Amino acid sequence: MGHLDHATFGWLTPVLSYVMACMGAALGLRCTVRALAATGRSRRNWLVTAASAIGTGIWTMHFVAMLGFSVRGTGIRYDVPLTILSLLVAMVVVSTGVFAVGYGHDRARALFVGGLTTGLGVASMHYLGMAAVRLHGDVKYDPALVVLSVVIAVVAATAALWAALNIKSPIAVTVASLVMGAAVSSMHYTGMFAVHVDVTPSGGTLPGATAMQFIFPLAVGLGSYLFLTSAFVALSPSAGEREASASAQRLVDSVAAR
Repeated sequence: MGHLDHATFGWLTPVLSYVMACMGAALGLRCTVRALAATGRSRRNWLVTAASAIGTGIWTMHFVAMLGFSVRGTGIRYDVPLTILSLLVAMVVVSTGVFAVGYGHDRARALFVGGLTTGLGVASMHYLGMAAVRLHGDVKYDPALVVLSVVIAVVAATAALWAALNIKSPIAVTVASLVMGAAVSSMHYTGMFAVHVDVTPSGGTLPGATAMQFIFPLAVGLGSYLFLTSAFVALSPSAGEREASASAQRLVDSVAAR
């Protein structure tokens, strides 16, 4: 059995991956809060942004953490189509969960469906990403830890969506995103501790791309998207702020008219 190292670069990849998870969660929750206060096309656009932020944050967290993953006795490559598919699955399934909450009339039912769907999406992304790993040997999983990782994903997603439905203040959203980031990271490492590799030494060339060739540039690109979108959302006035601004302008106009 090969020795697995989940933090080849020390604390760098776990901490950085946690930061990415928190960024995605914070942006997603903030956009969901904006969506619930909006109507029509505006609500849909905010929900799309929320889903893309959460999906991107989770995917980036996973593969930034994977940059620190190594197995003694074998190199590691990644199947490019499967890796991209894991990103698309994260986006689509998380979108389904977020829209269930955004348009659900029965909040309890919407939260259950949304949390379950989003959590299963997170888990699907993780294990699709792991299926993309290519190495010299056989990858096996501890079933109990796999189930536990899926449960953590569903609970984390449900808690995050509950926060979006019930928490409005920016400080509370920040705290909720820190908790969600910790939960997503816990899910990832629980799933990784379920992995066992029976290494088969070989001098053959592994198919696929190395993490630095493919994962690192894509993670940097998606991380930049999260940062820029976060800046846009932070600078965009909320519905309450627009109403306050409009009220102030009406007051100024009425004073000037006198």
